[in-house]
Amino acid sequence: MDSDAREITRLWRVYRTVHQMCRDRNFLVASSDLDRPLDQFKAEYAPSGKVDRARLTFVVQKKDDPNNQMFVFFPEEHSVGNKAIKDYLNKMAKESVNSGIVVYREKLTPTAARIISQVSGKYHMEKFDEADLLVNITEHELVPQHKVLNDEQKKDILKRYRLKETQLPRIQLEDPVARYYGMSRGQVVQIIRPSETAGRYVTYRMCM
Repeated sequence: MDSDAREITRLWRVYRTVHQMCRDRNFLVASSDLDRPLDQFKAEYAPSGKVDRARLTFVVQKKDDPNNQMFVFFPEEHSVGNKAIKDYLNKMAKESVNSGIVVYREKLTPTAARIISQVSGKYHMEKFDEADLLVNITEHELVPQHKVLNDEQKKDILKRYRLKETQLPRIQLEDPVARYYGMSRGQVVQIIRPSETAGRYVTYRMCM
């Protein structure tokens, strides 16, 4: 297999995982994007034998809130600089979209990362290395089921167990599963593990 063919296969896997991630964050995702065969991906996005990364960009909306949308960008550059990030932010501003994900090939420059940090009060921009999205980590047999709770569910859990937020175990903001679900500080995730005695064992962690 030549390098271009390997690159197409690699991006096909990444593209599929990103759509699964959006689905698991409760965004609307077409089944065709979740189950797209490699040959179809190649015909649509790499008809010349090389992937046109600009065409991979897409936008999704929350199932329960059409105004809550998110862009996903696939930069062409191996090292993503401030120009690309500014272009993405301008596109988001033009479309009135406040959330975005940048799926980069190798790295983001310090300047690009700084811009993302500087606009965090208005725009929520996440960054993922392609290598981290080759497989869906939540489907690994060693990763238990995770479910991010909404505010009402979080209140119910704290009330039911008579707990304060500070008493909940922690999950770090940079934890791979927390990043997959796009968790923010203060959110609570329910973790369900199989149990030989009880059938399942449920715990809760707060993102910090």
